Amino acid sequence: MERLRRDLAGLDRVVVAFSGGVDSSLLAWVAYDELGDRAEAVTAVSPSLAPAERQDCAALAGELGLVWREVHTQEMERAAYVANDGDRCYWCKDALMDALAPVAEARSATVLLGVNTDDLVDHRPGQRAAAERGARFPLVDAGFSKADVRQWSRRYGLRTWDKPAAPCLASRIPYGTPVTLGALASVADAEAALRALGFGELRVRHHGTLARIEVPLDRLEAVVAQREDVVAALHQAGYRDVTVDLQGLRSGNLNAAL
Repeated sequence: MERLRRDLAGLDRVVVAFSGGVDSSLLAWVAYDELGDRAEAVTAVSPSLAPAERQDCAALAGELGLVWREVHTQEMERAAYVANDGDRCYWCKDALMDALAPVAEARSATVLLGVNTDDLVDHRPGQRAAAERGARFPLVDAGFSKADVRQWSRRYGLRTWDKPAAPCLASRIPYGTPVTLGALASVADAEAALRALGFGELRVRHHGTLARIEVPLDRLEAVVAQREDVVAALHQAGYRDVTVDLQGLRSGNLNAAL
């Protein structure tokens, strides 16, 4: 934490990409604590951001006293992103940087992303896109793992300390299947409905008209016990067939196809 604070204090102005997750929340809060209104948190809004996450970003920014705004990204206008090959995340982060760059330039600020050291071992081409555009990863520079981020978030009283990961909705669509507004909306509706049923940590993988539910192994029995409500919720979201993955929740498991 001393290294993180020292690095942030050495920057004149910063723009933090603020998704409302555990990483970006800690980074934004510490940046604000060090720099005051010279630190601005910016949330990227697009169809791949779940409506509930967008609302939570606004709520969190208010709770933490952050200087905050929204910007809209245009990744859906990029054929390479919609095609959804192995570099989809690259084009998503490139679109993010397109939206953040004018904000940062107007403030003569450095763009910061909440990447931790655990993220470096997964397939994350978006990190390369952001780095190529001059973004910095202070949590990585200071050696923060995900566990470290959660530990310090809890110590500082941030309610996000135990918030489940919430990657962009496009990450639920298998590579090679085009990203469409309809698919993103179905995933968002399905996951929101399951959270309303009490499943906080989950993914709904989108396979056309088939939904594949992933929850932690200790929650599999609960899905079966609420089978009728679960099926009804996913039918309402537009899925015809509903399955449960017996291997449980595996973050980033669609990357195995690469």
